Amino acid sequence: MNTAIILSAGRGRRMKSEISKQFLMLQNKPVIVHAIAAFEQCGEIDEIIVVVASEELVYFKTNILNKFHFKKVKGLVAGGLERQQSAYNGIKSVSRESEIILIHDGARPFVSQETIISCIDEAKICGAVSAGMPSKDTIKLVDLNNIVISTPPRERVWQTQTPQVFKHALILEAHETAKQKGIMATDDAMLVEILEHPVKMVAATYENIKITTPEDLLIGEQFIKGNSK
Repeated sequence: MNTAIILSAGRGRRMKSEISKQFLMLQNKPVIVHAIAAFEQCGEIDEIIVVVASEELVYFKTNILNKFHFKKVKGLVAGGLERQQSAYNGIKSVSRESEIILIHDGARPFVSQETIISCIDEAKICGAVSAGMPSKDTIKLVDLNNIVISTPPRERVWQTQTPQVFKHALILEAHETAKQKGIMATDDAMLVEILEHPVKMVAATYENIKITTPEDLLIGEQFIKGNSK
């Protein structure tokens, strides 16, 4: 059994909008609807858990669940103050029978079916994977004064995306260990890395962007128009 946890509890201050970024409209549907639909349509996904800010639970039920009738959404969970807490709340809510857990940003509406399936297949083998793409740009590591420390080889630098996919027991252990030790990370794969368990990168697409700024919405509209031709 495979469960997708979709994180939709962030505010997205960089969007400069009164509405949370995942509820902004993209081709006449909220961004989050596109994200959920990708997993709803995937035959490898058995259940979906959506994590929403506690103050937006009623809004989500009324404007998303009641309007779009997703059959695989089996749980709606209140998020925490930080992304890591929201992911942990989602993990605790999945079915016991679930063997593979996918954690995905609700603000990434363009994840492909091929990416979802490839990540699941790899996670079954190695236990932990992250979708991503090789960086197109040269990356500079800098110190606190923005002075360059080093330049890693570009061919070894990837831009991390979601979904990040794990065996159930492994990601649960990673989150519980982090909670006990007071460790905070910017993504779930980092918590698995702390356990010294390898995380494999799986190539996704450059279209699998996160809607973060107003410009991203414009780019997303073009992706949809291009795919509809």
